[in-house]
Amino acid sequence: MDRKTRIRTFLAAIAGHILWGFSFLASKRGQQSAPIFVLLSHRFVLAFAVMTALVLLGAAKLRLRDKRWWLLVLLGAAEPVIYFLGEQYGLYHSTSIFSGVMIAMIPIVSVLAAAPILGERPSAGQLLFGLLSVGGVVGIGLMSRSTGSLDWIGVTALVIAVGGAAGYTLLSRGISGEFTPFERTYMMMAVGAATFTALAAAAVGGDAAAYLRPLGEAEYLLSILFLGLFCSVVCYFLSSYAITYLTVAQETVFANLTTAVSVFAGAVILHEPFSWWGILFCAMILLGIYGVQRTSPPERRG
Repeated sequence: MDRKTRIRTFLAAIAGHILWGFSFLASKRGQQSAPIFVLLSHRFVLAFAVMTALVLLGAAKLRLRDKRWWLLVLLGAAEPVIYFLGEQYGLYHSTSIFSGVMIAMIPIVSVLAAAPILGERPSAGQLLFGLLSVGGVVGIGLMSRSTGSLDWIGVTALVIAVGGAAGYTLLSRGISGEFTPFERTYMMMAVGAATFTALAAAAVGGDAAAYLRPLGEAEYLLSILFLGLFCSVVCYFLSSYAITYLTVAQETVFANLTTAVSVFAGAVILHEPFSWWGILFCAMILLGIYGVQRTSPPERRG
């Protein structure tokens, strides 16, 4: 890729993961008013509605005829469906430290799987800097208080979450030549909206009033608007765009930036505890991200 495309690609990856870093604040607020499946349903229904409106207004194009559209269904099943289900149940049935460490393994698992599946072999420098970035995430996790208990359900759920996220990255990268970033994002929002709405209906016992009630709260509505528009439509589009041009090693390491942003956001906005150790671990994350990009194999730099 040329220099302009490279700059746009890196900016897309950075912007997307910075926005995702603030999603934890919005989700935390939203969960105070609605069950998790209702929250997820509202989030992805809004995202799907917005993207459908763009198609109907002619602002975006959706061409799936004569294409392997079922691959997009698998993409949406991997993420957001499998990932979010695994993450939520994993957090509930395990300690916060264990959950953080497991989620931090997503970039490493993705990179290792990309070698035999996509033929993308990371350099030694990328592996070392990737581990440095993951180490920063693990360090931040160790700073947090451990809550909950660890059982086999939590372990299994988190393994599923890691597998879902890695599967999304590999599949999105693999089909990037056949489907545009918009087409991939659109079907992910469609699958997420359908699945989580069905689960939400079951969670509220089919009570439409209970499903719609949280939308009457201004703060909840703001949370849904942020999660649906920015953390779903914008972020997943930017992620799909970035993975079109970056290798799996280059793209997935940006996921650790989300952790750094969420820590700073929690400290500044929610006044959560923060220390010099937190700054050190965040610096490790940022240095690892920079190092992975700088040590990519020459033929992958474009």
